[in-house]
Amino acid sequence: MNKRFTSYNDLLKEKQQLEVLLKAQKQVIRSDFQDLKEQLQPVRDVLAGIKKFTTKDKTSLALTIGSDIAINALVKNFILSKAGWFARTVVPYFLKNYSSHFLAEQKERWIDKLAAWIGHRNGSEQKREKEKEEREGEDIL
Repeated sequence: MNKRFTSYNDLLKEKQQLEVLLKAQKQVIRSDFQDLKEQLQPVRDVLAGIKKFTTKDKTSLALTIGSDIAINALVKNFILSKAGWFARTVVPYFLKNYSSHFLAEQKERWIDKLAAWIGHRNGSEQKREKEKEEREGEDIL
């Protein structure tokens, strides 16, 4: 860049060229970054799955406490009753963490089902609810 400028117009032309070059380079960097994010998406998905097993979701406390009690009763005290202390400690820990995330994701669906079991509904409301569940099922696929 040791150009000698003979006039002010030459300097302005060079400035315009450099600004165009800068915009092009910024666009290349953005597209490279986007490509990199797309390539790393499977790794991010795996890490999100691991995070579900290692951390607890604290958004729905009542569901989390209920699942913890159920896992302790069923898994720790019944299924793993004759297992070693390590398995009786670690397996319920991971199951509690995963179940807290699973229940938080499925909370609305579980609450709707519970309301349907508890409440009395006539046939037309049940039909609308089934249609709603079918539409939600199609959205998931």
